[in-house]
Amino acid sequence: MAIVEQYLAPEEAAFRTGLAFPQMVRVEGTNQPVTGLAFDGAGTTSEYAFWKFSPFKYGSGNLSVDVIWYAASGTSGTVDWAAGVACITPNTDTEDVQSAGFGSSPLATGTHLGTTARRLHKTTITITDTDSMAAGDECWLRLARNPSTDSITADVIVTSVRLSYSDT
Repeated sequence: MAIVEQYLAPEEAAFRTGLAFPQMVRVEGTNQPVTGLAFDGAGTTSEYAFWKFSPFKYGSGNLSVDVIWYAASGTSGTVDWAAGVACITPNTDTEDVQSAGFGSSPLATGTHLGTTARRLHKTTITITDTDSMAAGDECWLRLARNPSTDSITADVIVTSVRLSYSDT
């Protein structure tokens, strides 16, 4: 058994008309530029980003979603994430690609570990409802921040999303 990993960059994200979405940001760091999606912490409106991927060598089981993030300011608090997946098997499924439904979207809370502003964190979301995902499917990942239930009032910048799953 091996674990397959996929890396999803913020620059690859898509956004849906009619839903709030994070702002694409690029910060000139001291030694390198840092890009990401700035999910708003003010207010109560969830923001959504979508990525398309193919579950290469997917065997079975859960899909782990690692959200790599940092708070734009502050050194404490929590951030609430939700993720879901929609999958279609080409030439097999009869579902309309433009209205494919997402499986349930489990929640996960990330806690700022303190001490350093803009410290990088990882929050893992385990998706058990993989929408009958199979190797070779066309899949979409939906990521959302729910600022109405978390305590970081600043923007939270997602620098990457990493998927992992079993090949057996």
